[in-house]
Amino acid sequence: MTSFASILGVAAALFIGYLMGSVPFAVVVSRAMGLKDPRSFGSGNPGATNVLRGGNKLAAILTLIGDAAKGWLAVTLAAWAAQRGLLPGAAIPLAGLGAFLGHLYPLFLGFRGGKGVATALGVLLALQPWLALATAATWLIVALVTRYSSLAAILAAIFAPFYYILGDKVAWRADALTISVIVFISVLLLARHRENIARLLAGKESRIGSKKKS
Repeated sequence: MTSFASILGVAAALFIGYLMGSVPFAVVVSRAMGLKDPRSFGSGNPGATNVLRGGNKLAAILTLIGDAAKGWLAVTLAAWAAQRGLLPGAAIPLAGLGAFLGHLYPLFLGFRGGKGVATALGVLLALQPWLALATAATWLIVALVTRYSSLAAILAAIFAPFYYILGDKVAWRADALTISVIVFISVLLLARHRENIARLLAGKESRIGSKKKS
């Protein structure tokens, strides 16, 4: 594959991943089930946690699955194409980055999306399943102990790059591009949670299953 073809392949993977990530499952699921638009209550965030604040657990679960699936699918399709010589290997993690950016800045919602936790997990699941498992376990443990979804997401985002580095030559072969993508995703996750961080420090953050505090 020539350098020009590689550049085009990477750009295509990023763009297709972005379009896939732009599908707002929180809104799609809520409309399909006749529920209120998740952007109209709670945090206004089109994500699974805010859908749960609306009181429908099934809708929240379906949103979570959909948001994770689009990240997983973007990476999996890029890997499939790369294995057949249709895309360069660099397209694999970058397709995941595209899906994550699509969720944060969705084309179909005026570039106002969610925080990307589930989509990031889907990307990690496709890149390295054991990495996704360790990251998800971190989220789950913190969420169960504290009942703060935001704190669980923040700590999971911080630990994910370290898990990837620690697993090098043990569970997988790390590479510079993938670690760069994971770090970038983690930084964006933290940035998207800056208001949550402020509320956590002020003791005003909502817990899982509760309505958002005014």
